[in-house]
Amino acid sequence: MFSLPARRASHCLLALLLVPWIAVAAATPVKLGFNYPRTGPYFGEGLDQLRAAQLAVEEVNAQGGILGRPVELAIRDSHSDVKVARANALELIDKEGAVMLFGGASSNVAVAMGEVAEERGVPFFGTLTYANATTGADGHRHTFRECNNAWMAAKALSKHLDRHFRGGKYFYVTADYNWGWSTEESLRRFTGTTDASVHKGVRTPFPVSTAEDFKRALRAAQAEKPDVLVLVLFGQDLVNAINIASAWGLKKSMQLVVPNLTLPMAEGSGPENMAGVVGTLPWSWEVAEKYQFAGGLRFVEAYAKRHGRYPSTAGASAYTIVHEFKAAVERAGSFQGDAVVKALEGHRYTRLKDAQEWRALDHQSVQTVYVVRGNPPDVVRSDKYRLRYFEVVDQMSGAEAVQTRKEWEAERRAAKKPLTLERLAAGAREARR
Repeated sequence: MFSLPARRASHCLLALLLVPWIAVAAATPVKLGFNYPRTGPYFGEGLDQLRAAQLAVEEVNAQGGILGRPVELAIRDSHSDVKVARANALELIDKEGAVMLFGGASSNVAVAMGEVAEERGVPFFGTLTYANATTGADGHRHTFRECNNAWMAAKALSKHLDRHFRGGKYFYVTADYNWGWSTEESLRRFTGTTDASVHKGVRTPFPVSTAEDFKRALRAAQAEKPDVLVLVLFGQDLVNAINIASAWGLKKSMQLVVPNLTLPMAEGSGPENMAGVVGTLPWSWEVAEKYQFAGGLRFVEAYAKRHGRYPSTAGASAYTIVHEFKAAVERAGSFQGDAVVKALEGHRYTRLKDAQEWRALDHQSVQTVYVVRGNPPDVVRSDKYRLRYFEVVDQMSGAEAVQTRKEWEAERRAAKKPLTLERLAAGAREARR
C-alpha cells in the first residue's frame, strides 16, 4: 500500500502529465481540409491517404496539437471529379473554416484545389498528383506538391530503360487528362521516343473508362509489336488494363512499364500480373526497409499495427503533409496562410526517407525517385502480409531528377504564365479560425 504522501505525489504527477492533453482538449479545434477520392477509379489510393492522415492527426494531438490547439480532419469525397473537388474545397474553407487543404489522387483535382487555395489564401498540399502542371504551368504560391512529378519519374525511369531497351520500339496507352499527357510527354522526351509515327500510342477516357476502352487500346498495341508497352494509367484503370494485358499474354513479348506505381495498384493486379512490371514511386515500405529510414520504419510499424497491412506512397505523402504543416505553423508562430507559405519555402525536411526540400522556386518537393520492378509471386507471398510487391532496382537523386529553373520557366512561358509565382499580400491576411 502507498502512504498518503506517496498517493498525493502520484496524483500530482498524473495531473502534470495530463495538463497538455487537457489544455489541447479545451482549446478550439483547428481543421485541416482533406479532399480525397473515397469513390471513383482512385479509391484505393484514397483509402490509404485517409488512414495515414488519421494516424498523423492522432500523433499530432498526442504531442499537444498545433500551437496548443487540437487538430481535426474536415473530410470530403472528391470522386476524382474537378467540379466536385472545387466545390468541396470552397466548402471546406468557407463553411468548415479549414486552415489548409490537402489530398487528391487526380492532377485535375489537385490543380482545381490549388486554384481555390490561391483565391482564399490558404496552403494546399498535393498528396498524389504527378502532372507537371501542378507545380509547373498551373502552379501557385499557396500550392505545394509532396510527391515527385512526371518529369522526375520519367527521368529516373528512362535511365533504367535506356540500359535495357535503347533503340527499342515503344507504345503508349495514356489516360486522357493532364497527368497522362505530361507523363507520356516526359517519358518520350527522356527515352528518345518523341517520333509518334514510330512509337505510337492511344488515349483512354478519364475519369470514366470501360474494359472495352482498354481492350481497344491493347489491341492497337498488339498490332504494333513494341518492345516496351507503357501504361500511363493509374488506380483501378491501371489494374483493369494490366490484367487484360497479362491475360492476353502481352508480357511474354514486351516489357510492361507503369510510370507511377502504388501498392493498391499492385495488389489489385495480383502477384502473377505484376511480376516483372517496371515503374517508379517516391516511397514504399520496401524503400524504408532497404535503406533503413528510421522515420519510414516507425510509420510502417504504426500503420501496420492498426490496419494489418503496409501503407503505400499515397499514405506516406498524406502522413508527411500533416506533420510538415504542423512544423511550418510552429516555425511561423501562426496559422495565417502567407506566414505558413513563407515558413515552408526552401525548408529541408527528413521524415520517411532521405532529405527532401520544399523548393522555393515552384514548391515542388525535391526528393529521391525510386525505380522498382514487380517481384516474382513467391517473393510477394513470402511476406507476412503477402505484400512484398516491389524490388528497388535503381534510384535518382532529387537534384538530378528535378526540372532546372530554366526548364521550369520554359514550361511556364509555353503556358503564357508569369516566370515567378504570385507575390504574397503586403499585409497579413486575417488568420482563419
